[in-house]
Amino acid sequence: MRAPLLLLRGLQTTLATDNGALTVVDGVDLDVREGEILGLVGESGSGKSMTLRSILRLIRPPGRVSGEILWRGRDLVPLREPEMRAIRGREIGMIFQEPMTALNPVLSVGRQILENLRAHTDLGRTARRNRTVELLDLVGIPAAAQRVNDYPHQFSGGMRQRAMIAIALASNPSLLLADEPTTALDVTIQDQILKLLLRLRETLGMAVILVTHDLGVVAQSCDRVAVMYAGRVAEIGEVSAVFAAPRHAYTLGLLQSVPDARRIRQALRPIGGAPPPPGTVGDRCAFIPRCDFATAACEVRRPPLISIGGGRLAACVHGDRLQQAEWAA
Repeated sequence: MRAPLLLLRGLQTTLATDNGALTVVDGVDLDVREGEILGLVGESGSGKSMTLRSILRLIRPPGRVSGEILWRGRDLVPLREPEMRAIRGREIGMIFQEPMTALNPVLSVGRQILENLRAHTDLGRTARRNRTVELLDLVGIPAAAQRVNDYPHQFSGGMRQRAMIAIALASNPSLLLADEPTTALDVTIQDQILKLLLRLRETLGMAVILVTHDLGVVAQSCDRVAVMYAGRVAEIGEVSAVFAAPRHAYTLGLLQSVPDARRIRQALRPIGGAPPPPGTVGDRCAFIPRCDFATAACEVRRPPLISIGGGRLAACVHGDRLQQAEWAA
């Protein structure tokens, strides 16, 4: 088994609001191994993007990140901002969710890559220019030498996403945080971006945390998957094992809500209700109001994330009952 590159233990993120502090990431435990792709799935508001931002300490005061973020054994939580700037981009890169808003519209794409190289490498001016063209070519932008001076609005949606990947890869990071890199792209471009990430994982040996809503993307590209709900991790395991036999009621609901192309005129099975607002769950299972398996035992305390064998973890007191659910059919 590959050694953990990143370990999250009890990660908690709170944001200050007019109504007090709200917990948006609530005690997350995760590990990412060298060279693997970990999928992070869940509904909007489940804490996926906030988890990625917390890893890089992008939560600004009065927001607060606590717990442990062990990067190669070093805890990032107590580090000062200059120390974090040395890690962001150089060791951990990030692809933000919306390339059109993440990219600076008044700077050329090449200039934005050059800024990363200037901050995190010792390359000279000519070498930085050559590396910029090389990166654009690496992510599949045609005529890279000519497009290096183009601005974001001159790129298509897929090409802007590729430019974001090029910026994230500029310093050869060991871990890439990809926040929904295929959202709002057509299926052809989605497939190209996913194949690009897989190819880069193979050629550069980096690990990836891939945030997505698309379970098909997870099945196609990820080694393991972590399911999040209400700022907490519900289940973690190898993709094939989790999809074949979910051991948390929320995971089962997500899988049942996916249309099955093998069945004609099949009625969709959405999860009823809506996720709870941050700060309203308390010390119990967050999924109780929407769960078909909930009992009084779920109200007693927050279910811990425990090992269920085969490298899998689940936070559900009724995991055994889920095995009898009509999922395989």
